[in-house]
Amino acid sequence: MVESSHVSGFWPQLYEPFRAMGARLSEFLSPASEASTNEAGYKISMELPGVEEKDIELSVDNGVVTVKGEKKSSREESGDTWYFSERQYGAFQRSFRVAPDADLTGVSADLTDGVLTVSVPRKAPTQKAAKTVKITKG
Repeated sequence: MVESSHVSGFWPQLYEPFRAMGARLSEFLSPASEASTNEAGYKISMELPGVEEKDIELSVDNGVVTVKGEKKSSREESGDTWYFSERQYGAFQRSFRVAPDADLTGVSADLTDGVLTVSVPRKAPTQKAAKTVKITKG
């Protein structure tokens, strides 16, 4: 018969490497991002190191900006007595709902140094025409 304290000490040691790998995988598949706003519009920045422009898809639908992509990178090195190969592959997708005053026809994006910056301008405020109200004598 196995004591429960012995078993509980065994399981965390067995699964800890897998939990750490899962955390790294979820971080990779959900790139770090930040959103901000100012008077001109909205800005979404997303860290995508190693992802090429051709592997990123940006779409706008029904008030939602969606960034999809896939990271494909590999590195191979060798020496006289050693060999090293590392590959990273994985798809990601992030969606951001924008405010109703966002002008989704003017969305633009820039990828510089592994950071994707999506800019969404605000719609120009509608000017309401002044209305003169006639006063009647009662």
